[in-house]
Amino acid sequence: MADNTLAHRAQNPTTTEAVHLPPTAPPTNHGHTVAAWTTTWVVVGGALVAALAMVFAQVWLFWVGLAVCVLGLVIGKVLQVVGYGQGGAQTLARQKARGGH
Repeated sequence: MADNTLAHRAQNPTTTEAVHLPPTAPPTNHGHTVAAWTTTWVVVGGALVAALAMVFAQVWLFWVGLAVCVLGLVIGKVLQVVGYGQGGAQTLARQKARGGH
């Protein structure tokens, strides 16, 4: 049990820590971008193919499923670089067209 007497508090002063907040608020779309959704669904599809391959004991199909997962990651990165990711030109244009921030 913690000692909360005056003597204990005098010998063990409470220290405070500085809080470092981000300079601005993060974007409000929380990853609802073409790049994020495309990456998610391609990786989920690849994982589903790999899981079915495990059920049916098909080694080659398992590797195909893993390759689809990796392909999904590459596609997502390419879409992000092209401007369809968080803060990208295409994403900002879509938000502006919808009347968002």
